[in-house]
Amino acid sequence: MIALSEDDLLKTIGITTTVPSEAIFAAGLRPLDLNNVFITSAEAPRLVEEAEREGFPRNCCSWTKGCYATARRLGLKRVVAVTEGDCSMTRALMEMLSSKGVEVTPFAYSFRREPGLLRLRLERFCADLGTSLEAAEEWRKRLAESRASAREVDRLCWQEDKVGSEEAHVQLISCSDFNGDPEEYLRSARDLIAQAEERQAAKATQRLAVVGIPPICEDFYPFIESLGARVVFHEAPRQFAMPEGGADLVEQYGRYTYPYDIFGRIGDMVEQCRERRVDGVIHYVQSFCFRQVQDVLIRQHVNLPVLTLECDRPGPLDAACRTRIEAFCEMLPATGRAGGER
Repeated sequence: MIALSEDDLLKTIGITTTVPSEAIFAAGLRPLDLNNVFITSAEAPRLVEEAEREGFPRNCCSWTKGCYATARRLGLKRVVAVTEGDCSMTRALMEMLSSKGVEVTPFAYSFRREPGLLRLRLERFCADLGTSLEAAEEWRKRLAESRASAREVDRLCWQEDKVGSEEAHVQLISCSDFNGDPEEYLRSARDLIAQAEERQAAKATQRLAVVGIPPICEDFYPFIESLGARVVFHEAPRQFAMPEGGADLVEQYGRYTYPYDIFGRIGDMVEQCRERRVDGVIHYVQSFCFRQVQDVLIRQHVNLPVLTLECDRPGPLDAACRTRIEAFCEMLPATGRAGGER
């Protein structure tokens, strides 16, 4: 796991999901996505166990436990928690962190995407961080090129078959915090784009979509590609790159589908699956997550074969999950037939 100096700790603020990072940068702080640190740590399973030793129950989401233990292990002094528009366990996570002396800054999306309410909440978030919405708007402009580069990586994955499933996933999901350094993020994205443009297109036997929260399994994407398939639509990570953009932060975060109702997300899924010629959908659900209920609606509205895959703790895919993914890919038609000829 990364180590932070005392000076780093003063400038770093942990986040538990995508929040308006423009406000954090405008405040002279560095966002750090606890999910990304947790899941890329070689000690991810141990971090879950550490949270359980401190009292987190077994039937609690491992992402929540991982975020808590990561914040504690890093010694973070401040964390942003989303009280509306993310995990139902966030309030309890806030209370646990507060009890350990961590300063918790709340942020809430507006349930109905009301622009006026969202503006008020953005203004309050900026004020809590010691900055202004105007300063955050300047950072929106500064981050535009980094977000555009992430979208180009995505395009090279689904349209030109030159970027792999995991490469696209990592680049898109890193837009939650830009790895704390937007300039370095932009350089790495440009490097990947340059490399990809020199590659030969690698056609897949099946083109898949992964919807729902990001999988907790470390070998999820490599296993899919070992079957000759490729994920060409990463629903949540793509949304972290703010694909619809906006004239200002209110519009940008109003168009961001993940924090709002499932029907806006389903509309995005249907449109993107059609455009990307997706053959089948894997709906990843995390054990003990309220979003499992949404599987019913996704199956009703996404007119494609759907595999619902549930996992609990970090680590490699178990034998049962591997068998189910393999069988799902085998039952799908050759790519291009389900979603329209190429």
